[in-house]
Amino acid sequence: MNILLLGSGGREHALGWKMAQSPLLKKLFIAPGNGGTAEVGENVDLNPNDFPSVISFIRSRSIDGVVVGPEDPLVNGIRDAIESESDLKDVWIIGPGRAGAQLEGSKEFAKDFMQRHAIPTARYGTFTNDNISEGHSFLDTLEAPFVLKADGLAAGKGVLIIDDREKAKSELTAMLNGKFGAASAKVVIEEFLHGIELSVFVLTDGTSYKLLPSAKDYKRIGEGDVGLNTGGMGAISPVPFANEEFLKKVEERIVAPTVNGLKTDEIPFCGFLFIGLMNVNGAPFVIEYNVRMGDPETEVVMPRLDTDLVALFRAAGTNQLHSENPIFKTETAVTVMLVSGGYPEAYEKGKEISGVEEITESRVFHAGTKKEESRLITNGGRVLAITSLGSNLDEALNKSYRSIDQIEFDQMNYRKDIGFDLR
Repeated sequence: MNILLLGSGGREHALGWKMAQSPLLKKLFIAPGNGGTAEVGENVDLNPNDFPSVISFIRSRSIDGVVVGPEDPLVNGIRDAIESESDLKDVWIIGPGRAGAQLEGSKEFAKDFMQRHAIPTARYGTFTNDNISEGHSFLDTLEAPFVLKADGLAAGKGVLIIDDREKAKSELTAMLNGKFGAASAKVVIEEFLHGIELSVFVLTDGTSYKLLPSAKDYKRIGEGDVGLNTGGMGAISPVPFANEEFLKKVEERIVAPTVNGLKTDEIPFCGFLFIGLMNVNGAPFVIEYNVRMGDPETEVVMPRLDTDLVALFRAAGTNQLHSENPIFKTETAVTVMLVSGGYPEAYEKGKEISGVEEITESRVFHAGTKKEESRLITNGGRVLAITSLGSNLDEALNKSYRSIDQIEFDQMNYRKDIGFDLR
């Protein structure tokens, strides 16, 4: 099969790396890819949000399947655009249409969906400039800290957690007046859930579903989980406290009702469900839905998959997922992100990276990199994901940190405590 993978981050490198192992794969194209994805397929200078160009490429290269990595093209309707072309009806697509992508594209839509289908989540209210005074009143009914979420996509920056009530009210005003652009023209205010966060991943064809391994990521830039939120500084899988009993609750109370709810609402959905959860005294509550795999969670989930990923994708894309039974390694996977100095605020690109080719006991997934002639250079905030498998958490951690010692680039930064809270 010829497959087109859309995206350019560590998630796409990990997905491409796993697909490249499949005997079913004839040719893998990654658009636009990065400095590492060329090792597993052919990078293509193509913008995933330029739908006419993507469709033209699908035709010209006889693409059999499309895997959509990031959320933007899904929310913008890339699946709908491809499916509207009558000659491409046999192309399978991993990623929902615009209707299903609202689970990530609109916090209000997701919260209303959960309420409608009795899926456990935090108490909430949705507000605009037209009812901002009601938003202030709703904040008065909550205990600190206060959670404010931009309704739309805000590049991972649209969630604020604030300890002071008056500051929360002023931030609500700022958000509704354009702090995050159009994404915060509507704001969801949530009750804060006290517990331990984790993520569960599901692949579904809209009828059947398969649970993938749990993972926990670390979003804050600073050790001890302090400082600004980032796209993720590392991840581990499996999550030690997500035992069989807890995951059974997740499946019964959240996963099955979500898939069934989509069917009830007549929303076709083929692709990934990334369910951000809070474990509150042993009970799972949904924090958010994403409609694609997470990053850096993909970098720990894919190395644990012991099943042909292309076969899984083909089965999901052709409504045959019930016939597949994915197998996962029992080993622990750890990934640590190497980031540019200054990230998640201003940072410089173009720093030469050395040492990657010497790594032997870890897998290096590229995120913000590119090749310039024979040089590998930084091209983003999150640069490399260093992933290791081990028989336990400590073994995997030690491998990743030993590998990091061999890599250098100017102003390289990383957290030295990924997974330490789970020891």
